Amino acid sequence: MNKLFNNTEVAFSLKKDSELERAYFLFKMIANEPLVRIGTAMTNFAIKAKLPVDGLIRATVFDHFCGGVSETDCIPVIDKMYTKKVCSVLDYSVEGKEDEAQFDAALAMTIKLLDFVKEKEAIPFAVFKPTGFGRIALYEKVGEEEELSPDEQAEWNRVVDRYDKVCALAKKKDVRLLIDAEESWMQDAADDLVKMMMRKYNTEKAIVFNTLQMYRWDRLDYLQELHKEAEKDGFHIGMKLVRGAYMEKENERAEANDYTSPICENKAATDRNFDAGVKYMIENLGRLSLFAGTHNEDSSYLVMQLMQKNNIPTSSDNIWFGQLYGMSDHISYNLAKAGYNVAKYLPFGPVKDVMPYLIRRAEENTSVAGQTTRELNLLKEERKRRKL
Repeated sequence: MNKLFNNTEVAFSLKKDSELERAYFLFKMIANEPLVRIGTAMTNFAIKAKLPVDGLIRATVFDHFCGGVSETDCIPVIDKMYTKKVCSVLDYSVEGKEDEAQFDAALAMTIKLLDFVKEKEAIPFAVFKPTGFGRIALYEKVGEEEELSPDEQAEWNRVVDRYDKVCALAKKKDVRLLIDAEESWMQDAADDLVKMMMRKYNTEKAIVFNTLQMYRWDRLDYLQELHKEAEKDGFHIGMKLVRGAYMEKENERAEANDYTSPICENKAATDRNFDAGVKYMIENLGRLSLFAGTHNEDSSYLVMQLMQKNNIPTSSDNIWFGQLYGMSDHISYNLAKAGYNVAKYLPFGPVKDVMPYLIRRAEENTSVAGQTTRELNLLKEERKRRKL
C-alpha cells in the first residue's frame, strides 16, 4: 500500500508530453515565492487595466488548474478523466461578489449545474460557496446573533431561500451537494444553515454535505456534537473534511482583534486533527458519509487502512476521496485504479473572474512545505520514465 502513490505512469497517464512539460514549468514557478508575488501583482494589474492577457493566462495556469470557462467547456476534461474512473465536481469558482443580482446568478448557475450533474455519471456531486449566496458581513452578523434591521432580515431570508431551493432540488434529483467552508468569522451562520438543510433533506441518506476545515482546533468537537444531534433526531450527516485554505488571514485577524486564533498551533496538530476526524467518521459510517478532501499522502493511506480494518469495500458510496484539478494526480489516479471513489474539484468560469481562485492556489502551493517539491519530483520521474 505504501508504494501506491509512487506510480507516475498511472498518475500522468492522461497528460501528453506537452502538458507534462507545462505542469513542470508551472510548479517550478510556484516553488519560487518572490516570483509568485510578482506574478500575482502583475496579473492583477493586467486584469484591472483590461490588458489582453486572457489568452496567455488560459494557455498556462488556467488550463492547468481549471476545466474551462463554462460547464459545457469542461465536458472534454470530465469525459477524459472518467476514462480512468476519476469523477469531477464542477465548481463555479467565481467569488467575492456583493450584490443580490450576483447572488441570484450564482443560484441560477447552481440549479443549472444540478440539472447538468444529473445527466452525467462522471459528476457525482454539485457544489457551491456560502458567499456565492450572500454577503460575508451578513453571515458574520447573523453568526454573532446581532439584531438585524428589517432590510437585513429580508436579505437573510433570501439567503436561506437560496439554500433551500438548491437543497430541495438536490434531494429531488438525488444528487449530493457539497457546501464549501470559508472564513471562521462567517462560518457559524453557514453551519447553522447547513444543519437546518441536513435536518430537512438528509432524512434517508446524506444529500447535503457541509465542510469542516480541520486546521481549526474546534472542528472535531463540532462534528461529535452534530453526530449526537443526528442520532437523536434521525438525520444523516454528509461532511467534507479538508485541512483549510485561509490560515494566514485567520491568524492575522485574530492577532489584530486580540482573540484566540481558531487555527491549530502547528501543522502537526492540524494533521492529527484531520486524521482524528477521518477516524471518527469512518467508525460511525452509516449515519455519517465522508468526502476526504486531501492532498496529503499519509492521510489518504490512513483512510485506506481504516476502510480495510473496518471491512468497508473500496467502492463504498459513503466514502469519497477528493483532490483539486491540476494537483496530486499521483493520489487521484492511483486511488481510482485501485477501485476507490475519487472526484477532482474542477473549477470553471470566465478567466478574469476565476483569477482570485487561481492566485489562492499558487499562494497555497508556495506556502505548503513539501507539496510543490513532491509534485516537481513526481513530474521529473515521469519525464525520465518517458525518455527511457
